[in-house]
Amino acid sequence: MNYLVKRLLLIPPTLLGILFLNFLIVQLAPGGPVDQMIAQLQGNAVDPSARLSGAVMEPSLEGEKGLYRGAEGLSPEIIAEIERLYGFDQPFWKRFVTTLQRYVQGDLGVSYFRGETVGKLIWDRLPVSMSLGLWSTLILYGACIPLGIAKALRQGSLFDVWTSVLIIIGYAIPGFLFALLLIILFAGGSFFSFFPLRGLVSENWQTLSWGGKIADYLWHMTLPLLTQLLGGFAALTLLTKNAFLEEISKNYVTTARAKGLSERAVLWRHVFRNASLVLVSRFPASFLHLFFTGALFVEIVFSLDGLGLLGFTATVNRDYPVIFGTLFVFTLLGLLLHVVGD
Repeated sequence: MNYLVKRLLLIPPTLLGILFLNFLIVQLAPGGPVDQMIAQLQGNAVDPSARLSGAVMEPSLEGEKGLYRGAEGLSPEIIAEIERLYGFDQPFWKRFVTTLQRYVQGDLGVSYFRGETVGKLIWDRLPVSMSLGLWSTLILYGACIPLGIAKALRQGSLFDVWTSVLIIIGYAIPGFLFALLLIILFAGGSFFSFFPLRGLVSENWQTLSWGGKIADYLWHMTLPLLTQLLGGFAALTLLTKNAFLEEISKNYVTTARAKGLSERAVLWRHVFRNASLVLVSRFPASFLHLFFTGALFVEIVFSLDGLGLLGFTATVNRDYPVIFGTLFVFTLLGLLLHVVGD
């Protein structure tokens, strides 16, 4: 209990430190929202994320619409108004404190370029990331742990060798190449058109029955999940195998066998319980990677508007409220998951 209390008490200062460092680093980077607004008013702005998200930057500055294209220069008054519009007329520390005060009140701010609250942006994209992260984690652990145990029990056999070969080949295939291969083969490329190319559900999803909705959802998730699983399958399988091999070689296993326990009892009562600690400790990091960062490429290739793509486009556009709002949510969730794992 004391350990749990100490870990929970460490969350606020850790979260504060992470937010402060990222707040400082991001705002020192060139090409912030003020620079992008000035560039757009001068007719030089290009949104590098538009090809990915389909979004168009349309910031508003009332009374100055005539300067959107072809302006040759901006007066200091206009620049000062732009800085005030984005809050950059305030010192760094005051902007940071104001941001923290909003977070404590549950307000994650409003996107500079999307005109929506950060909370709504996250909530709207949560189903995509939840689907990819949750199903990928369940499938990985459900398939890799039994396979890893089987490989450990058959160490050096043909089964162990050939499954290792297949796993390593799958791990060596780049994710983007595998995704393109799946699209070409099964999503209307050059061969078959078994699966849809984009989206989480079909346009007529609301009109389908419950069974039809589930089938349609799984139909859309098949190719993204296969792509998502490719990279993590080898690591978790080999981790499971090595953890079981290490436990099987320990003295307590020999003692248990000498006492007459069956191999099944030794494996599940003793070896599995101790070896699973390594797998459980890895769960928070694996879940966060699949849930947030690992899904970015999958979301881009299969046109899934999730949290990974939201964070990427926000970073490219220097959309600070979205950057720091998502960072706050992800970091807090990550710290809590690590406490649960411990």
